[in-house]
Amino acid sequence: MHIFRNSFVVKSPIERVWHFYTDVKHLKIITPKQIDLKITNATSPNIVQGQEIWCNGKIIARRRTAWHSKITFLNPHEYIDEMLDGPFKKWRHVHKFRNVDEKQTEVIDEIEFELPYGILGNLFKGYAYKQLQQTFEHRKVATIKALENI
Repeated sequence: MHIFRNSFVVKSPIERVWHFYTDVKHLKIITPKQIDLKITNATSPNIVQGQEIWCNGKIIARRRTAWHSKITFLNPHEYIDEMLDGPFKKWRHVHKFRNVDEKQTEVIDEIEFELPYGILGNLFKGYAYKQLQQTFEHRKVATIKALENI
């Protein structure tokens, strides 16, 4: 099992950040354009407990891949999505939002993942981390742009 962590602060109140991240449309805003994300189905337009989302994009090696996930945990300012079917053997993404002060929110992502193909798949661990770092740097910039009105 591998763990990837990322966090950043956005100059926006926690309720505004929470509203942004619990609207399924945020995925199109914060996902890098080269992934060409397409949400094909969502059981709700907002993130709710038990919700399932089906999407596809050029996630690995520029090949279009299907992804099906479910919200398995939801509390105020925290939710977890888990991949049910997709390119990873396991994917569990914890989204947390922490109030820094009344005008700033820390966005925290923690991802537990396992690559497919056992030992052979682990040879690509470095590549996977690099891709995650690039994707989450883009998510940071896109979130700040969307919420700080830059």
